[in-house]
Amino acid sequence: MNKSKAVTSLITWRFVLVCVLMVLVFLTLVARAAYLQVIEPDKARAENAKRTVRVEKLKVQRGMIFDRNGKELAVSVPVVSVYADPKALDKSIAKKVLKEARKKGEDYKAIAENEAEMARRKQAWYTSELRWRELADVLQIKNDEVDSRLRNDPSRRFIYLKRQVTPAVANYISQLRLPGIHLLDESKRFYPSGEVTAHILGFTDIDGKGIEGIERLFETALTGAEGRRTVRKDARGREIQVLSEEQRVEPENIELSIDLRIQAIAYRALKSAVLSYKATSGSAMVVDVKTGEVLAMVNSPSFNPNDMRDAAPYKRRNRAITDLFEPGSTLKPLAVLAGLDYGAIESSDTVNTHPGWMRLGGSLVEDTRNHGEMTLREILKISSNMGVAKISQMLPKDYMVGLYQKVGFGEDTGTMMVGESSGLFYPNRRWSDFEIATLAYGYSVAASTAQIARLYSLFGSGGVLRPLTILKQKAPPPGERIFEQDDVHAVVEMMESVFEKGGTASNIKVDGYRAAGKTGTSEKAIAGGYGDEYVGYFAGVAPVSDPRLAVVVMVNEPGGDVYYGGHTSGPAFAEIMSNALRILNVAPDKGRVAYISELSNES
Repeated sequence: MNKSKAVTSLITWRFVLVCVLMVLVFLTLVARAAYLQVIEPDKARAENAKRTVRVEKLKVQRGMIFDRNGKELAVSVPVVSVYADPKALDKSIAKKVLKEARKKGEDYKAIAENEAEMARRKQAWYTSELRWRELADVLQIKNDEVDSRLRNDPSRRFIYLKRQVTPAVANYISQLRLPGIHLLDESKRFYPSGEVTAHILGFTDIDGKGIEGIERLFETALTGAEGRRTVRKDARGREIQVLSEEQRVEPENIELSIDLRIQAIAYRALKSAVLSYKATSGSAMVVDVKTGEVLAMVNSPSFNPNDMRDAAPYKRRNRAITDLFEPGSTLKPLAVLAGLDYGAIESSDTVNTHPGWMRLGGSLVEDTRNHGEMTLREILKISSNMGVAKISQMLPKDYMVGLYQKVGFGEDTGTMMVGESSGLFYPNRRWSDFEIATLAYGYSVAASTAQIARLYSLFGSGGVLRPLTILKQKAPPPGERIFEQDDVHAVVEMMESVFEKGGTASNIKVDGYRAAGKTGTSEKAIAGGYGDEYVGYFAGVAPVSDPRLAVVVMVNEPGGDVYYGGHTSGPAFAEIMSNALRILNVAPDKGRVAYISELSNES
């Protein structure tokens, strides 16, 4: 009886103990749940989000750049970059080392706790693995450099091994199946026209950011913005909820005013001129006089934006908008036009240049010889310094200086291009009579090729000044009338004489078209005066019957004895002008065939 009561008492006690334990466990769970959900809910949510919430980036490609006819000038192509996760690599090697130790019957737990031994074994395993040598070889990186990136700091989670590799290299690396080595899809900028449009387009860095040219000027528009999509996924990786979504901003495509066909012709002609006359550099521009659109802007030397290894800084400079020189005789038509506009002379007047020289304030203005009485047409034909200097002395100084400022000297041309110079012209100072005379034949002012192109587009438009633009225009922008149309047409017809016998460009003929042009040869200024280097110009418009294009060619520091603008820049001008007009389907207004005769005359 007592034994039975003892057993019953033991069972009752055990039941009570189990119940008490169960209640304690339940209360603990309830307390823990209450703590997590009421007192510290953020921590639980954060831990849950780490396991279930994923943020997906909606990437955008950089916008494209086209010429005026829709030809691709800059595109983004898919490439692959190779990066490493040193921490994941170190964990993988450690796992392999311990697995190998366990197979050999070693105390792998003791080895894992011994940091020095683990480090030695991991390095030994890494060194014995030949696939790392294969990785270095295919990436064309030294073995020591790959080793240092992968093993020097095992705590790092991301490091590039090589950016923008070819698909073949990426495929080979994926087949190596190396721990901690990953591939990342990226894009690379490609320029189909290479060095022909390099100075206009500029280039991007390896991260796709615009560095120079159009790429930098329209960086924001070309880049757009990535989108973000936050989702929740289950244990199998299936999307179960969209938490938030930010739409990506698509990049804009830029349509330039450049005509790639004319750009290529201009570049070929300029490069040939620079090489033929052993010049230091050169630049050329083609402008549609009816709209102010830049159809071509080229420089030599140039560079290949697809391979920047040989792109020295002096090759990357857009000389057409940055380099400044005194324009020389290319400004003489402006001096004649100033005289007509002010009313000091008529288009039928003559100017007495006898005896071929004169002194102004103790300084000498002279021609190569005494030409005596000359018409305005003859002044431009033979490029007489005395003729335009005499005209300049008929005009008030304020009017003369103000007019040069009004036509754009000393200010930007309107292209908005990165690095454009406004030139060197200081109207608000005291001008002497001699300085006014030199201004008339292209000294006392320094201008870029773009500024001269804008001036000649003024001649071609009949006296309407428009800003130059590098973007394609839907309609001609409004311009400002500076001169009377009849006066401008009179001067343009006078400039046609430059190509006649006895003119400074009689060796140059523009195939099929009547052209009006002006040669220019200026001495380069040095400290204290002028040196023995020259800059040769040729600027003009065509066809004379209804001008459509203005072309300016500049050749800087030609070598040898031939340095006059009519010789160094004239042939390139003729080639660019005649071919560009044909491309634009402009009807010929002259039946003669172009030729280049023997070198003669000076400019």
